[in-house]
Amino acid sequence: LDVEKNHSVVSEFFLLGLTSSWEIQIFLFLFFTVFYVASMLGNILIMLTIISDHHLHSLMYFLLANLSFIDTGVSSIATPKMIYDLFRKHKVISLKGCIAQMFFIHTVGGTEMVLLIVMACDRYIAICKPLHYLNIMSLRMCISFVATAWTIGLIHSVAQLAFVVNLPFCGPNKMESFYCDFPRFIKLVCTDTYRLEFLVAANSGLISTGTFFILIVSYVFILVTVRKHSSGGSSKALSTLTAHITVVVFFFGPCIICYVWPFPTLPIDKFLAIFSVIITPFMNPVIYTFRNKDMKVAMERLFLRALSIRQNSFSPSPRNSDSS
Repeated sequence: LDVEKNHSVVSEFFLLGLTSSWEIQIFLFLFFTVFYVASMLGNILIMLTIISDHHLHSLMYFLLANLSFIDTGVSSIATPKMIYDLFRKHKVISLKGCIAQMFFIHTVGGTEMVLLIVMACDRYIAICKPLHYLNIMSLRMCISFVATAWTIGLIHSVAQLAFVVNLPFCGPNKMESFYCDFPRFIKLVCTDTYRLEFLVAANSGLISTGTFFILIVSYVFILVTVRKHSSGGSSKALSTLTAHITVVVFFFGPCIICYVWPFPTLPIDKFLAIFSVIITPFMNPVIYTFRNKDMKVAMERLFLRALSIRQNSFSPSPRNSDSS
């Protein structure tokens, strides 16, 4: 009976946000809105370009389109509510809404981790074993990799929710954050949270750290292989790998600190979380695709095609011209 009573006491949480200063809130509103809109437009443009242009129907761009799709999810889970809450005195989220937010954040986050490993494998095979690339990285294999990434992301998220979905909340309901996540969520539980904190660190923390080191080691191995060559293609590959490593650091740095950091109540993780939910989804289109010559040409073709369709729709038909 006490547990049922505890469950019924807290049905919503108050998010304390990033700051209470009006001037800083205005700056954050402009900053978040610009980055969110740019991120969404950039990632949607990448997906439309890859889908509509047959020149980009290759395995590398298939993976990039999936990364852009995931990034639209990463941006949209917490950012719109965060922007909406900036000028609200009471930033409230329901218990069910908080659990749903954590579920989707960790599903797409876990999926992106695996997808980045797949993209690293794709670059390794393309650079180190180019003659066997099409045989190894077939379309069926890529689809299997993407399906596996989503499956692992889902399992990762459900595994953590299984430990927290029925936790008792009977007192504090103020969360020192702008969105729901497991470290802050667990701090509000009535019971002892040491085991839960350890499980979160073991699940999210070790997975983030392990995946980060796997990616760094794989990219270092590829860079060593590239340095043995001196052709123009190798310098292009070096530039591509440097961009990939930049994205990996932007994505995993905040994740590792937020989940492995020994003092999760410090405000530093709130600002690091901004990189995960806003900056990284914006940086991925810039680093991965907008620097790509083939992508730029494909986007120009897409714009010209859209402009041509628009002009044709506004031009008078021959019948109307004859009658006039």
